[in-house]
Amino acid sequence: QVQLVESGGGLVQAGGSLRLSCAASGRIFSTVGIGWFRQPPGKDREFVAAMTWSGRTTTYADSVKDRFTISRDIAKNTMYLQMNNLKPEDSADYSCAAATSFSRVPLDYPYWGQGTQVTVSS
Repeated sequence: QVQLVESGGGLVQAGGSLRLSCAASGRIFSTVGIGWFRQPPGKDREFVAAMTWSGRTTTYADSVKDRFTISRDIAKNTMYLQMNNLKPEDSADYSCAAATSFSRVPLDYPYWGQGTQVTVSS
């Protein structure tokens, strides 16, 4: 089992920045892929960004490319999502996830955090 705990959400004005953190514990050695997903109000969960735990490979949704950056600190067992130039359409509940594969598909991720709310005002 892998346990994930997010932090860092909040309210920010359009154009602002936030950094989400996700602390991992448990069987982290089994983790290959880490990802961030979001669920806007009334909509399905959508992919945001993913990274191999090794850090060699990253992938982003087109809507966040060049604005968001996924990273991890192996020593702290923590992953991050730096979000810059935020837009109102980025408002959502953001969750981190971990998997034994590298994927953009939520169903491939068995381990999830509890989510943190990000609200971007116009």
